[in-house]
Amino acid sequence: MTLKSLACAAAMVAVATGPAFAADSGAPPTAVEPVADVYHGTTVNDPYRWLEDNESQRVKEWTEAQNQRTRAVLDAIPVRDQLRDRLTELTTGASGAWVALEARPGMLFAIHADPKVQQPQIKVMGLDADPKKARIALDPNRLDPTGETAIDWYVPSPDGKKIAVSLSKKGSEEGTLFLFDVKTGKETGEQITRVQFPTGGGSVAWKADGTGFYYTRFPGEERPEDDRRFYQQVFYHKIGTDPARDPKILGDDFPKIAETRLESPAGSTLVLAEVKNGDGGEAMHILISPDGTTHQITKFEDAVTAASLSPDGTLYMVSRKDAPNGRVLMLAPGHYSLADAKEIIPAGGKAIIPGEDSLAVARGHVYVHYVVGGPSDVEVFDANGRAEGQIPLPEVAAAHGMVALPDGGLLLSVGTYTRPLYTAHYFPKGKQLKETGIAMSSPARFADAEVTRVLATSKDGTRIPLSIIRAKGTPLDGTAPTLLTAYGGYGIVNGPRFLSGRGRVWLDHGGIWVVANIRGGGEYGDAWHLAGNLTKKQTVFDDFIASAQYLIEQKYTAPARLAIEGGSNGGLLMGAALTQHPDLFRAVVSHVGIYDMIRVELDPNGLFNITEFGTIKDPAQFAALYAYSPYHRVTDGTAYPAVLLMAGEHDGRVNPVQSKKMAARLQAATSSDQPVLLLTSTKSGHGMGTAVSVAIEQSADSMAFLFDRLGIK
Repeated sequence: MTLKSLACAAAMVAVATGPAFAADSGAPPTAVEPVADVYHGTTVNDPYRWLEDNESQRVKEWTEAQNQRTRAVLDAIPVRDQLRDRLTELTTGASGAWVALEARPGMLFAIHADPKVQQPQIKVMGLDADPKKARIALDPNRLDPTGETAIDWYVPSPDGKKIAVSLSKKGSEEGTLFLFDVKTGKETGEQITRVQFPTGGGSVAWKADGTGFYYTRFPGEERPEDDRRFYQQVFYHKIGTDPARDPKILGDDFPKIAETRLESPAGSTLVLAEVKNGDGGEAMHILISPDGTTHQITKFEDAVTAASLSPDGTLYMVSRKDAPNGRVLMLAPGHYSLADAKEIIPAGGKAIIPGEDSLAVARGHVYVHYVVGGPSDVEVFDANGRAEGQIPLPEVAAAHGMVALPDGGLLLSVGTYTRPLYTAHYFPKGKQLKETGIAMSSPARFADAEVTRVLATSKDGTRIPLSIIRAKGTPLDGTAPTLLTAYGGYGIVNGPRFLSGRGRVWLDHGGIWVVANIRGGGEYGDAWHLAGNLTKKQTVFDDFIASAQYLIEQKYTAPARLAIEGGSNGGLLMGAALTQHPDLFRAVVSHVGIYDMIRVELDPNGLFNITEFGTIKDPAQFAALYAYSPYHRVTDGTAYPAVLLMAGEHDGRVNPVQSKKMAARLQAATSSDQPVLLLTSTKSGHGMGTAVSVAIEQSADSMAFLFDRLGIK
């Protein structure tokens, strides 16, 4: 897409090439070739547009020069190799997390991220959840000994004898669907391409008799190249037939930026399709009957943000219509109109967590996942919404991956900052939560650590929760090296999760680790999200700055000892923070971040983000985007902190161009003696599917940078 095709772009003027230079004296010089665009009467300058051509030899050489400079700087840090060795010890010495649990008759499937192998494996065990009896159902490391093939997602057949798996390479998330026999581990059936792309994702739901499945597919040659990561549709495949002849079931009226999730619980003959309108949180829901007929239950404007089927066909939905905290509706089997749904759980003071983990429906029980500023509460109701109590979770804990069991019970994974992820079984009859054998062990232990929840006050008076993790007795005299992180977008809840080896190393060297639950996320429900998206995005940055200022005022740290780190949307946060308050931080690490908010919607998958960030086609949204766009807020002659920008060459979610342009602009503008480093990996993408060895090296790089800049011995 060119600017000519955008209604908001009135002109584009090329400016004469300027000199190649970098104020960051150690950085490779970068040619300045400005382009000026006019949007709604505002001229926007872009000095490094030429870096957007990832395929040009000139850009490849520039990227390699940046990598060589960064490697030379990082490799010269004396503690870098020691950090790598310690992180390797702590990572490979752990047993690895068990995630993405799926229950089938007599069987429990899970993805086991065993750190002793490069990529996670699919394992299967009994419903007693005893990992000692687990066996490997699929090992991508055997399929590809290079460690570059990863599992995007998987779905077992109703009888558990087959698994449908999306596999992709080098962190690209560009998935092809394979079928594997669980008993033999051998491939069976047909391969189907284009079932998964970054952001749009992909999904499968089996037919109840296991003879076929519904699946998502993206366009092929029937559409132009630029459209082939959009226009996701739903097809049906009967095993043993030619996928090229698969009938289309849904999708002609889907938005271009559809993100579709398919669900069919064990025992149900129905399939639920949840279709999101990009990343902004809107969703519509469609039921597919056994004969393939479809019934649209909700539309985007209905504000039903999540739904789940019970085995008998009852549909439970989370509605936020006039209820930002969410209320639960029930639609009886055989009814296909939202008007027939009745409210069974009214909205209350706590917010139902956004996303697909809002509800779990088992026989006779509905489990509702609430969020309170970051940590989770899970409440139990009967099938008609009568309260039955609350699952007893630890203090400051997050629930993950709720899995309904045939007996009406629930499996859920529990995360805390100081204990590795473990899975527990809730028995509604006795209202007991018992730990299973599915638990991650780690040599990184935190018996000496304490977790404190405090509230910072943002610019507009809103109270922002912080979780502060430190070794007991760490002095509050402003000298502790402190790492502050946050996310603040898409309604995603940044809940408690194990600090693991990286956190252990940080605390071992006197460090304090802080997580801020800023707006833009879903920590207090839909209102918390909407207060920090579209034209209100600046609120997110204000919350983060207030969090940093709180830590300084309360003597946890000082600007010279404060570092910040974030990734993806959290990378945008890093860019905004360092350009708006460069004197507040000593060092910044930003992973796969977004920085040019004027050009981001032109990136290969950029349109998915417009429901969260806005579009330059809208005058008010353009004004907001331009006001905080980090790339455009860089000011020449400013003393910026030390910056490490990390990107993945195979990233399909955030174009690595974003990091390249931001690095060039900061290197040209900074007046401090602090380096601006860019490291672009050829072995990873957005982070998903990264091999263990690559992830350890990347972690060692970022930690060595922070140790060096903060003067940690």
